[in-house]
Amino acid sequence: MPENSTAHRIVIVGGGAGGIELATRLGNKLGKKKKAEIMLIDATLTHIWKPLLHEIAAGTLDSHADDLEYLAQANWHNFSFRLGRMDGLDRENQEVRLAPTVDEEGMEFIPRRSFKYDTLIIAVGSTTNDFGIKGIAEHCFSLDTREQAEKFHSLLLKKCYSAQTTQQPLREGQLHVAIAGAGATGVELSAELHESTRELVAFGLTNIDPDRDLKISLIEAADKVLPALPERLSQATVDALHKINVDVRTNERITEATADGFLTEAGQFIPSEIKVWAAGIKAPDFLKKIEGLETNRINQLVVKSTLQTTNDENIFAFGDCAQCPTERGSETMVPPRAQSAHQQASMLVKTMQNRLIDEVLPEYKYVDYGSLVNMSSYTTVGNLMGNLLGKWSGALMLEGLMARLIYKSLYKMHLVALHGYSGTLLHAVANRLTRKPRRRLKFH
Repeated sequence: MPENSTAHRIVIVGGGAGGIELATRLGNKLGKKKKAEIMLIDATLTHIWKPLLHEIAAGTLDSHADDLEYLAQANWHNFSFRLGRMDGLDRENQEVRLAPTVDEEGMEFIPRRSFKYDTLIIAVGSTTNDFGIKGIAEHCFSLDTREQAEKFHSLLLKKCYSAQTTQQPLREGQLHVAIAGAGATGVELSAELHESTRELVAFGLTNIDPDRDLKISLIEAADKVLPALPERLSQATVDALHKINVDVRTNERITEATADGFLTEAGQFIPSEIKVWAAGIKAPDFLKKIEGLETNRINQLVVKSTLQTTNDENIFAFGDCAQCPTERGSETMVPPRAQSAHQQASMLVKTMQNRLIDEVLPEYKYVDYGSLVNMSSYTTVGNLMGNLLGKWSGALMLEGLMARLIYKSLYKMHLVALHGYSGTLLHAVANRLTRKPRRRLKFH
């Protein structure tokens, strides 16, 4: 930003689904007309829709096929991008502090910096919460970033190639994947892994018996999988998982992870040399130490229904990193879902417009449009709430093809928010015309 600029400075920290959508729309509405200067800060150079990470982990999606370069998006949509990781805040001088940026060898290539703001919007998302359980951090993968998903896929391939060439009997758990947490991520990953590992074997790993050697366990502390969905859909999911021989264990609380597997509260040992922890989230740890702002027990910034933080009206937060009531005065908090961040980003566009002309700020009210869970090519289940269906007040249970089509449309809606309808259509047509025949599975 030019030092002599007098335009209102809006700094958005975090380029996840909500952050990049907000920066794009504010750039189009305010940046283009020079009504405000919009800056997006993120610790990575590219954006990828987080619900795709389980496909990257399974190897069924090229990790760079659907990413978006922040610098290019900024150039196209009238905002600026800065690479860096927020680690502090100077509220008195209204400055965001960024940690030094280092390369893979640990060499610093961008020094510590700070950027001034008039309005700060924090959208740094969430990370895996291991609840302090012994061994989780050391022995389990999480799927918060593309890098983590890629590392998981790399280990999976190494394990399979090693099993193909070994002259010894396979160790118990050598090719077993244990996933802790049967929410959407755990369920989708288990189904995607079942398909991708069978396809990998079919391409020539003839020494591996997929039914005997490859095993997937899904472990949940609650009494059912997909706890947020109705019982019928939860049971339909379990039935689908059983058909592909996924070992589903509910009411099973993990107390420790080792290199060889999980230990449970009931005294069970689940052998697995490949483990994923998807059993809880928290906001990034640096938020609990941020200057003078109120946070909860999982580091989320506490915000009002305007999405302003409780102790500073110039700082907003939304998405997974914010504890927000579903509506003013409610004791129920907004769930950490992509649809929540999308709704809040949409409201914040109007909020920033009102803020520039000193009008009353809108208040957020959560609208639940339901949930959909995609189980690779096997099936899709979910429910659409009455809010999406007009006057009908019930919830429509969906399974199979219709659910799958709606699930795929959710990603298209995200692309529309970033590129517009015409841009998304042209992108889809170009991909179709230039697409070369290729295998679905990634082997490296």
